[in-house]
Amino acid sequence: MSENNSIKPSFIALLPFLAFMLFYMGFSIWAGFEGKEMPFYVVPMPVAFLVASAVAFILNRKEKIGDQVDIYAKSMGEINIMIMCLIFILAGIFAALAKGMGAVDAAVIIARHLIPGKLLLLGLFLVSCFISLAIGTSCGTIAAITPIAITLTQQLELSPALVIGAVVGGAMFGDNLSIISDTTIAATRTQGVAMRDKFLTNIWIAVPAAIVCIALYLIVGRAGAVGELPDMLPKHFVLILPYLLILICAVLGMNVMALLFAGSLLATIIGICCHTFDMWQAYELMSKGIMGMSETLIVALLAGGLLGLIRHNGGVAYMIEKIEKAISSPRGCEFGVALLVCVVNLFTANNTVAIVIAGPIANTLSKRFNCEPKRIASILDATSCVVQGALPYGAQILIALGIVKGAGVALGSFNVIGCLFYPWFLAFSLIISIMIHAKKQQNEAIADK
Repeated sequence: MSENNSIKPSFIALLPFLAFMLFYMGFSIWAGFEGKEMPFYVVPMPVAFLVASAVAFILNRKEKIGDQVDIYAKSMGEINIMIMCLIFILAGIFAALAKGMGAVDAAVIIARHLIPGKLLLLGLFLVSCFISLAIGTSCGTIAAITPIAITLTQQLELSPALVIGAVVGGAMFGDNLSIISDTTIAATRTQGVAMRDKFLTNIWIAVPAAIVCIALYLIVGRAGAVGELPDMLPKHFVLILPYLLILICAVLGMNVMALLFAGSLLATIIGICCHTFDMWQAYELMSKGIMGMSETLIVALLAGGLLGLIRHNGGVAYMIEKIEKAISSPRGCEFGVALLVCVVNLFTANNTVAIVIAGPIANTLSKRFNCEPKRIASILDATSCVVQGALPYGAQILIALGIVKGAGVALGSFNVIGCLFYPWFLAFSLIISIMIHAKKQQNEAIADK
């Protein structure tokens, strides 16, 4: 079975992605040998995607360049890519306005009063977990929490990469388990299971990973003291109302774009009423917020175009074909589903899209090998969150880096990945879950005989 019966599977079609990895990582390693302080940050990701795209165009000699450009452009404008770009824009606006009207500084002061320094990383992780669980999106959570987190790193003796890793990890925990998350909806719909069943199954995979992560943050999360704390005043609670609005509206089920728009509007009103800025300065802040996300937008568009060519040339179909041939048991099916969504996610850089592509195939495989649909749904969601949370060109890390860059902090994707704990613990927990379940099925089969 292939992704599309009209597309012939082709390993050659995967070479553009390999070219991307070699170009991006190769030159970064070279820069490291030359003594660059942030070697991966000196390699522009848009350039790496352009190089990979050029390779994709060159490889397909059967079609005219014009026809390939049409495919590339249509893939850039795919609805999920456009929605992602809109979220990027609104996230940039909200972050700029929140910082400009004083919400970030107020939140920092409140956080420093309420959370002991030694529990700061743990606090950021748990707050990200709960907000993402409530709003159902890791991107919205990261957009709301990162401005606060990065400001804290500038005031306390903590590594920016470690702090951003805690925020991204917590956001992926909530995204994985939230019943209003796009990934949960996609996973349950493609497998035909109730959200409650998927949640109760998924929780045994996600929570153990979170507990280990919490224990680790208790050990490594100690921050240095930086003198006396500023007084916590009533006005600080007024200034954080945009963040509270986002949380409340999220619980009520508001769309993430409407969520960010509402938060931006409230931040503008409070900023003008408190004379922090006037209307014209608010417009300028919005513009700066959008421009701060420009590189992120470009990467999202180029990644979408590249995927379109790879899919059209048979790269995705080749991956699917090879994975199916390697499956021969229920345990193999579960590992195969995990591998399938993992590889597709690497190419799509979007965990929801990866589940939508891999889900129908996973459903067919689960029926063939008698796997529980609720487990397959959980494996689809958990695996996609592992990959998406640790993907250097994924939306989550790109949003965080865009906000961090706007705050004047130099930080590269691979620096954050090195400090990501939760996605790796989730991957380990997922593997253990598959192994234990396979053993349980084997024992039950023996007992039935």
